[in-house]
Order: sequence, then structure tokens, then C-alpha cells
Amino acid sequence: MPAASVVEAAVEAVFREEWGRITASLIAMTGDWDLAEECAQDAFTRALSAWDRDGVPERPGAWLTTAARNRAIDVLRRRANETAKLQQALRLAPEPGPLTAPDGDISDDRLRLIFTCCHPALPPEARVALTLRTLTGLTTPEIARAFLVSEPTVAQRLVRAKKKIQAAAIPYRVPPASLLPQRLSGVLAVLYLLFNEGYRASSGADLVRPELIAEAIRLTRLLLALLPGEPETVGLLALMLLNDSRRGARTDASGDPVPLPEQDRTRWDRDAIDEGLRLLAAATDREQPGPYLLQAEIAACHASAPRPADTDWAAIARLYAQLAMLLPSPVVELNRAVAVSMDDGPAAGLAIADDLAARGELPGYHLLPAVRADFLRRLGRPAEAADAYRAAIDLAGTDSERRYLERRLTDLWDG
Repeated sequence: MPAASVVEAAVEAVFREEWGRITASLIAMTGDWDLAEECAQDAFTRALSAWDRDGVPERPGAWLTTAARNRAIDVLRRRANETAKLQQALRLAPEPGPLTAPDGDISDDRLRLIFTCCHPALPPEARVALTLRTLTGLTTPEIARAFLVSEPTVAQRLVRAKKKIQAAAIPYRVPPASLLPQRLSGVLAVLYLLFNEGYRASSGADLVRPELIAEAIRLTRLLLALLPGEPETVGLLALMLLNDSRRGARTDASGDPVPLPEQDRTRWDRDAIDEGLRLLAAATDREQPGPYLLQAEIAACHASAPRPADTDWAAIARLYAQLAMLLPSPVVELNRAVAVSMDDGPAAGLAIADDLAARGELPGYHLLPAVRADFLRRLGRPAEAADAYRAAIDLAGTDSERRYLERRLTDLWDG
């Protein structure tokens, strides 16, 4: 009999890897979003006791898929008015097979799920929240952190989106080619946030969630297969690859963040960098780039610098200014502040960050006080820096980021 901690770890690992696949297949089978989530969650709960008794199965994802599917069929059987739906489900739903699909398979349930969630009948904020909930299993608090909004607001968006899908009979499918371009921006936004949640988790013990990064990249490749050469899809995939190339150097042995200037660049993934740079070079809209191409250009500046001192911070600051005009955002402005501080000095960066704080921008976003703390430290103002570090620690969502900020605070006084 395996130790309880081993079983819990196995369930948690397969949850992160398989939640979206299982939930998407149940939605395809039943057409009922709430039932799909309920049955998926029930399967994971059953796994805790069953695997503790019988051991972790060789194919845990298949075990969970079967358990969730059987639970859904049981629920449908008990619903007297769902007889027709049950017959359809039994007729259409295949037995669980291998849980991996080839990258070129555009019939993937998860891709259908994304396009359904991103239907133009749904408000943009609801599209992203619904996809993150159903595809990744992110909780309402985690999504609220990603959006910088309250938990009740996210909960309302999820409920309304599901009701809208049912009431409007929104189809569960990848749209025909004629409709793909107008649906693309919403899908790209979802994949971007999915990647970002993996790249810098909003909560939990770990800074990085590799399975979310891998899923975002996989689905972006599928989109590129649907619309070959589409500039913003190319830009997003390049951005993901270039940023993810630093994964091996972004955290230390304890899983805590390592700042970009301190990373061991020999640990960066050169294959990912080379692919990202090739994609960027082949992009067809370099003269008038969209937001994802611009961000990929910024990532390329970092990836192309052999040493921190070789980074073209002036170019990065210009790209962020261009991005801010195209996509006004306080997060973009905060990133521009960092680039400006590296090019013109910390006082110039602090002026931008202080303006954001004075306008009440980014409430609850721990990186604003963290960035201010770094500027103040570099300016030789330790008391003010300490206050900013403490504010950032209070707001940090992951254990690893809190530990990192606490060390920076300690080093401030030791120094």
C-alpha cells in the first residue's frame, strides 16, 4: 500500500496534466459543462482512496477518464429527462485510448473547448475565465489573481458564461475557416494567459507550472497549423518559446526565483531560442507588428544577449513604449519602467513606478512594490526599500516568491 503522501502527490501531478483533457472529453460527451466538471472532480476524489488501496495505476489518466465517464453515465441514467442524451453519449463516446494526440490533430477536444469558450457571444473576460477553469482546472481564487479582480466577480463570470453557452446553443467545435480570423484574437488571449499562469504561477508552492506552459505551446502550434503564417500566432509561439527557454535557469535548487541578470545563461535552452528566433525572422508583419510580435521582439533581445551587460535595454525600452501605445496597460508600463531603469538609471524607472502607484494602478499586484523596492535599493534608500519589500511580501501569491522577497529584505539590511 503506497504512502498517503505518495498518492496525494500522484493525484496532484495527474490533475495538472490531465484535468483539461478529461474535462474537455466529458463536455464533448455530455454537452453539460457543470456535469463535466463535477464528474471530473469526483474521479480525482475517488482516486485518492482507490489508489491508496490498490496502488497508482500504470496509466492514471486513463483510469481517471474511465471513472469520470462512468460517473457521467450514471448521473445521466438517473435523469429521467436525459434519456436521449444518454443514448447519444453512449453511441458517440469512445472508450478511453492513448491520452496523447498528434500535434497536427485539429479535432482535439481541448482545441474545440478553447474555441467554444472564446465564442464572440461571450464577453472577453468571461472567455478567458471559462477556458482557464475548464481547461486547466484553475480555481476561482487563482483566476481572480490572474485577472486582478475579486473572487465573486470571477464566479459570476463563470456562471453567466455557462448559461450563455446553453441558452445560445453555442456549438462545441473549431469554427469553419471563414470564421477563424475573427475568432483568433480571443483564443490567442486565452493561450497567452494560460502560458503566463505556467510561467509565473499566481498562487501555490511553485513559481513555475511546466504542464501549463507545455499545454499553451502545444495548442498554439495547433492554431498555427490551422492558420499557417498568421503573424500574431507566429509571434505568440515565438514569445512562448523564447521565454520558456530560460526555465532551467529561472529558479534555484529550492524553486525560488533567480533574477534575469543573475541567471546562468549556459542553462538556457538553445533549441527553443533558435526556433523562436527563426519564427520571429519569418514573421510577415514586422513593419507593423501586433502586441505578440512586439513582446517576442523584447524576448529576443534578452535571448540574444550572451551576457547581461550585452542586453540592449534602450531597444527594449523603445519596444515597450511601442507596445504601450498599441496595448495600454499598467503591467506594460511597469515592465517599461524596469527597462528604462536599466538604460537611464533607477531614478527614471522609479518615476514611472511611482506614477503607477499614485494613480492606484495594479492594486494587489505584488510586482509593483517589488519593482519599486529594487529601484529604491539601487538608489541607496534602504528604509523606503524595506517598506516596499514588506508590501510585496504581503501580496505575493506563491511561497517561492515570498521566500525570495524575504531574502532580498534581509540582504538589504545585511548590505
